[in-house]
Amino acid sequence: MSDDALLVEGKARPRGRFPHVRRAGEFVFVSGTSSRRPDGSFAGASADEMGTTTLDIRVQTRAVIENIADLLAAAGGDLRDVVSVTTYLVNMNDFGGYNEVYGEYFDESGPARTTVAVHQLPHPHLLIEISCIAHIPPRSPA
Repeated sequence: MSDDALLVEGKARPRGRFPHVRRAGEFVFVSGTSSRRPDGSFAGASADEMGTTTLDIRVQTRAVIENIADLLAAAGGDLRDVVSVTTYLVNMNDFGGYNEVYGEYFDESGPARTTVAVHQLPHPHLLIEISCIAHIPPRSPA
C-alpha cells in the first residue's frame, strides 16, 4: 500500500480492496464508513432472545462519526478538518435521528453536506454509511 493510502489499525477492515483513507495533497478522502466494529458486529444493532433485530439510527450515526474521527486522527486531522460529507441512508424516515446526532458534531459553519437514500448497504444491519473529504495541511511538529 502506498504512503498516501491508509488502513487504520484497530478499525474494521474494509470489505474490499480499498483503504480507509486516501491522501491527495492537503485533501484526505475517507471511504464510506459504517458502524461496523473490528469484530464484525455493528453498533446500533441488537437482537433479542427470539432473534428480533433492533436497529438504532442515533447509535449508528454516532458510531460512524466516531469511526471517521479515528480515521482522520490517523491521517493527522480531526472532525474540524472535514469540508464535505456524503451520507447514505437506507430509509429517509431515519433522517430526523441522523440529523439530530449529526448536529452534536457539526453546525452551520461545518462541512457541506449531501444526504441521499439508497436501496441497501453492504449488510442488512446497516442503516447509514458516510464518506467525507477533509482538508488537512501538513502540520509542523509542536
